[in-house]
Amino acid sequence: MSEEIPAWLKERLARFEEMQRNLQAVQIQKKQIDLEISEIERALDELKKAAPDDAVYKFTGQILIKVSKDELVKELEEKLELDKTRMTILAKQEEKLKQSLTELQNKISSALSGHSELKES
Repeated sequence: MSEEIPAWLKERLARFEEMQRNLQAVQIQKKQIDLEISEIERALDELKKAAPDDAVYKFTGQILIKVSKDELVKELEEKLELDKTRMTILAKQEEKLKQSLTELQNKISSALSGHSELKES
């Protein structure tokens, strides 16, 4: 005997799936930013090893442009700070989504167990 799933439960399940997709998107963004942070840190390490009069270049679109070492270090440090801030924000979003998912999962589970108890009666 198959029973129709109540509309409110369908809505909760849809919300749960949407939250899972959002969590996955946040986790992907975190991984991308983490990679970017690692690349910036490696670039800064290499720049610090370079002599002040060494030629330094950066990619701009499809070309390399010669820039001053100090200018590039400053630009990379600003980018690093921005990425770390974004990472903090994403970590907070991830934690909030995980909490919401757990709460919703508990509500769905209790609703399903209550629903199955009603069927057995």
